[in-house]
Amino acid sequence: MHGLPVAIIGAGVAGLHAARLLHLAGVPVVVLEARPRLGGRILSVDVDGRPSDDGIDLGPSWFWPEAQPAIGALVAKLGLAAFEQYGEGDVLVERFSREGTLRFHGGVPSPRSFRLAGGTAALVRALAATLPTDGVRCGARVVAITRLQDDRVELTLDVHGADGGPRSETLACAQVIAALPPRLLASSVTFTPAIDAATLARWRATPTWMAPHAKFVACYDRAFWREAGLSGTVQSLVGPMPELHDASTASGRPALFGFVGIGADQRAAMGEVAVRDACLAQLVRLFGEAARAPRATLFKDWAADPLTATSADRVPGGHPVPSPQPWVLAPWDAQLVLGGSEVSLSEPGYLAGAVTAGSAAAAAVRARRG
Repeated sequence: MHGLPVAIIGAGVAGLHAARLLHLAGVPVVVLEARPRLGGRILSVDVDGRPSDDGIDLGPSWFWPEAQPAIGALVAKLGLAAFEQYGEGDVLVERFSREGTLRFHGGVPSPRSFRLAGGTAALVRALAATLPTDGVRCGARVVAITRLQDDRVELTLDVHGADGGPRSETLACAQVIAALPPRLLASSVTFTPAIDAATLARWRATPTWMAPHAKFVACYDRAFWREAGLSGTVQSLVGPMPELHDASTASGRPALFGFVGIGADQRAAMGEVAVRDACLAQLVRLFGEAARAPRATLFKDWAADPLTATSADRVPGGHPVPSPQPWVLAPWDAQLVLGGSEVSLSEPGYLAGAVTAGSAAAAAVRARRG
């Protein structure tokens, strides 16, 4: 049994961090990622929307090392460069459409938020670099998990080969870390023997952080808001984006981003072009004519991503709540560990939660292996 690898489902921060810790401990691992890329909900892209080493984040971007020491320590250990979120200058506020935009002096937030040079995907790349080249497989979607009579676990995979054609294959392993949201696990993987009804209901009721949301980014040739003494931070009750921030990269490429406040079903009914146009019109209203002609705009609707969201995620469900109750019961408690950010006992859903969840999952596997 100890000769078999631990299979880790999901190559986001939680899964890659768990794999790194197990690999350092001499435990064989294989990370299985359904997407053709690493990162999960982490996606850092260039102005054309392609993954980039100096990307703009369409997924999570911030971490708070003063309040989240685990991720701060990991960033330092991996030798990654971080920079403070730009916050110099005034903040804009929209309370009513008829009132116009209000301008207030911005203060220094506490704790301070930071971003990674190159985008959050820099953390993904650094974690993946600590693993054997054959230890991570992209384009391998786990669709079924079976516990065999000798306590081995067999995974059934839908795999897309080099020719792009799908095929099914099986993989034997000793244990499984499911480093993906519980709700997504419940909707996408079949278990034999079946997961008990109460546990399955709990997985389905756990909100997936970011899954209902969308982000809009406008990339510019100059940071005109900074020139005007503005931080880029906006709070709006008018919309369509209720919250905006400076998204300029560490290398100096100017950008603004906002969380789209339009619900997932309404976004789908409007269409992406109309949503983009509405977001750009808001930027012009807030920042003037200089905002009208961005170099590029980027849009990511996570609710439309089937490897992130389920139908239950089309309505915001709040933030995951930390819980000490076990996420897996018999007959699976010896072979299966949940290790996605949503199950973390601290900062569930956030990048920091992914780090602590990955650490906890690796520790649980090691304890069970003896």
